[in-house]
Amino acid sequence: MHTTSSTDSSDKLKRLEQKYAAMGQDMASYLDGLLQADYLTYWDYVHLDTLLSLQQPRTAYPDELIFITYHQITELYFKLILHEVRQIIDHPALTPDFFEQRMVRVNRYFDILERSFAIMIEGMDREQFLKFRMALLPSSGFQSVQFRQIEILSTDFANLLAPNHPLPPNAPIAEQYDWLYWKQGATELATNQKTLTLRQFEQQYGDTLIRLAQNAQTRNLWQCYQRLEAAGQPPENLIAQLRDYDDRVNVRWKLAHLRAAVTYLHKEPEQIKATGGTNWQTYLPPVQQQRRFFPHLWTEAEQQQWGKR
Repeated sequence: MHTTSSTDSSDKLKRLEQKYAAMGQDMASYLDGLLQADYLTYWDYVHLDTLLSLQQPRTAYPDELIFITYHQITELYFKLILHEVRQIIDHPALTPDFFEQRMVRVNRYFDILERSFAIMIEGMDREQFLKFRMALLPSSGFQSVQFRQIEILSTDFANLLAPNHPLPPNAPIAEQYDWLYWKQGATELATNQKTLTLRQFEQQYGDTLIRLAQNAQTRNLWQCYQRLEAAGQPPENLIAQLRDYDDRVNVRWKLAHLRAAVTYLHKEPEQIKATGGTNWQTYLPPVQQQRRFFPHLWTEAEQQQWGKR
């Protein structure tokens, strides 16, 4: 046993020496650094103290802590989703199996997000929410840039445009950007002017999203699928994962938001405005938006029933 252990250690040291030599580095210096380093702890690894300090409610209402923590958790899941999507579109030799495996992960994340929306729908006191939300103006979940990035990397940019756009098919991305469907959800109906929420978002992220869309014209999930299809029929289980993803993001996720909005913002005789002034009654219902990442994967009958749940 001792001889085997010594042989293994010697082999590992040789491999380490080769690794650092290939980089022009001295292995002995790195080993000295390893001797001096402290043991890693869980709280240091996840930056626990920093993480728990990031929840900074603006009011004294207890349930605001739930609200801000939930949104931070959601953004972390969005980060994981983008991580998986980028692995697909950046893969140098993408295979149907790799594509499918990563989409299974993405759908699992969205499944967790969809079910976690019960925290928003049932887990907060309505009266507290209606009070502390006024301290959050004009911020809104509408301003989640990661969700917009997920949309852009999922499909051709034209599939994200408002249905009434007047642009030709070959219009530059910068012109198409002005007609993104979600912008209509942050436009005052009476004046047709952009809300402050939308103006803030565009100032912060507009150029970034335009550049991303330009780069994603040939590098998005739909383009990846089409390339695999051209090389040979993709397996049915990959198609099923893409359909599931389309339904989760563009129907079920939107319906979860809609249920939350109805729970907290529905009031007779008129609806309560969302914090960012977004027109949630028009923006959220998928039956009105008819948004699909992969329209060619759905039959005409399925598209006619889109969002009717």
